[in-house]
Amino acid sequence: QVQLVESGGGLVQAGGSLRVSCAASGGTFRNYGMGWFRQAPGKKRECVAAISWSGGSTYYADSVKGRFTISRDNTKNTVFLQMNSLEPEDTAVYYCAGGAGGYSSPHARDYVSWGQGTQVTVSS
Repeated sequence: QVQLVESGGGLVQAGGSLRVSCAASGGTFRNYGMGWFRQAPGKKRECVAAISWSGGSTYYADSVKGRFTISRDNTKNTVFLQMNSLEPEDTAVYYCAGGAGGYSSPHARDYVSWGQGTQVTVSS
């Protein structure tokens, strides 16, 4: 299984932007569908975006459509989540996940590898 490490989280003001990255190692990254999930205190983990192995298919949660963009670079074994127009409600720990048979699945159960998470805090 691939190992995943997130980076790029931090504190940003509402309306600002942030890009988080997830670097993969130890596996065949290009075979993996990748997802970005988030979990806020007291809330369930939710998928905010996912991308297929080729990048040709993506999924976005309604709450982030038009604001977040998921992308991947298979030559660098990295997946990105560009977050614009951030809102305090976006505050959460963001996790990347790999697997899903190469598809852009929004379901956590489809992913076999998970990163440790990176904190994103949006101040009002």
